[in-house]
Amino acid sequence: MSDLVSLTDIQNARRRIQSMVHLTPCVHAENLSHMAGCEIYLKLENQQITGSFKDRGSLNKILTLGEAEKAAGVITASAGNHAQGVAHAARVIGIKAVIVMPEVTPLAKIRGTQELGAEILLRGASYDEAYQEAMALQRARGYTFIHAFDDPTVIAGQGTIGLEILEQVPELDVVVVPVGGGGLISGIATAVRERRPDTRVVGVEVERVPAMKTSVAAGKVKPVPSAKTLADGISVATVGKHTLPIVSRYVSELVTVGEEAVANAIMQLLEREKTLVEGAGAVGCAALCEGLIPNTEGRKVVIVISGGNIDMTSLARILERGLELDGRLARLKVVVPDRPGSIAELANLIAAQHANILQISQNRHASEVGIGEAEVDFTLETRGRSHVAEIMEAMADRGYEVR
Repeated sequence: MSDLVSLTDIQNARRRIQSMVHLTPCVHAENLSHMAGCEIYLKLENQQITGSFKDRGSLNKILTLGEAEKAAGVITASAGNHAQGVAHAARVIGIKAVIVMPEVTPLAKIRGTQELGAEILLRGASYDEAYQEAMALQRARGYTFIHAFDDPTVIAGQGTIGLEILEQVPELDVVVVPVGGGGLISGIATAVRERRPDTRVVGVEVERVPAMKTSVAAGKVKPVPSAKTLADGISVATVGKHTLPIVSRYVSELVTVGEEAVANAIMQLLEREKTLVEGAGAVGCAALCEGLIPNTEGRKVVIVISGGNIDMTSLARILERGLELDGRLARLKVVVPDRPGSIAELANLIAAQHANILQISQNRHASEVGIGEAEVDFTLETRGRSHVAEIMEAMADRGYEVR
């Protein structure tokens, strides 16, 4: 049992909040299971009321406040999902909420929080800067502060996910959880390991902000530099003093994933599992698909999909990049003779290879081409990398220079 959060705390939190949150599904992901060689289940917290697991901890915390604390109103700092969780909980209880968000917060999360009736203040370039501003406002105006992750009552609320997972997949072997400040994995790990001590709990961070892995290795809270990442919801440079000892005690291992892996996981989840996931929610899938979690062959693995509040502009860029990596979107530069009909001839060749031209542009003044030549840029829709190779080979056979 953790000295900070007990299984009883989590069970009490569940009784307290269960009528106000969704019992989210934990579905078998057949396509991903075939890819990864294990039985994958997705705990879909992106289907929670505000689109993430944060509803749980925020509700548990606000429901346990005294009347004077509620009357003062609540304030928090958040990159988005915790903001919406606090705003939703405050609206349910009927109290004022002030949210300080980093200036780089995706528009979808800002709008979602505003629609829940909270007062929004954009301050700082990162979560940690927004947090400092929120603490200053709390001291100046007397608000009640609701921490995004470093609060035992918030952790207990997040731990209710662990209780549900144990009921939904009772024979599970591994639970994979996104890690930012550590509140989510601390709650889940406490619930799971207290009930099933032999279950592995694996945490996943992004390579650019490995705050928890760094702190666990150091044996103390050790900040890392802030960095921009697709997984903005877990871009936390300083982990919690409450979460670190829980993670150190209950979490079996911590791994990190790169940006390309996160982008690919978002696309795989959307295309193969019909599930819209934000970057932070996709890191567990990214780690498993990249082979970063050993000894999962044939095991039952639950991946916590922590949220789905992704900015549509970011999603469009991620999907385009994913299609490029998969070879289904190809950009080719081809040198052609600068004469009438040459581009049409090349277009006919591309059509004969059953590729679709999405965009085309011509540049007669490119420094790399000779007099009497032009460079033509094509964006093609293809069937994959092997198809792109076939198209380039057909162009080369006809004497075209492909760059």
